[in-house]
Amino acid sequence: MTIAISRCFVAANDIDAALTFYRDLLGLAVLNDVGQEDFRWITLAASGQDGVAMVLSNYLADAPADAEALRGLLTKGALGTVHFRSGDLDGLFARLVEGGVEVLEKPTDQFWGVRDCAVRDPSGNVVRIDQA
Repeated sequence: MTIAISRCFVAANDIDAALTFYRDLLGLAVLNDVGQEDFRWITLAASGQDGVAMVLSNYLADAPADAEALRGLLTKGALGTVHFRSGDLDGLFARLVEGGVEVLEKPTDQFWGVRDCAVRDPSGNVVRIDQA
């Protein structure tokens, strides 16, 4: 028996700003863009990683109070971290800085053995990028 990662979901307060970040700044390709009423799900993938996708969604919860609570946690970066790797960490980091992204940590050699950086996406999610 085998198991593989298929997709992960990333919450977004502003789906268009999130799309600009993940597609235009990070370089992910849009595979699907589906809307239903006020909600939208955008499936993205990195080149060369067939079968692994990330879904951006502005759907947070059914109940308005729950959605508001989750929106507050999202803005604080408390709902999780997305990790990427890049063959050109410094070049990608420079593009992110030029794009006005909030920097949490510049490219740094970490004590656990990787060189990485950390930024926030437009919704507040923490995004870490390792040097491949």
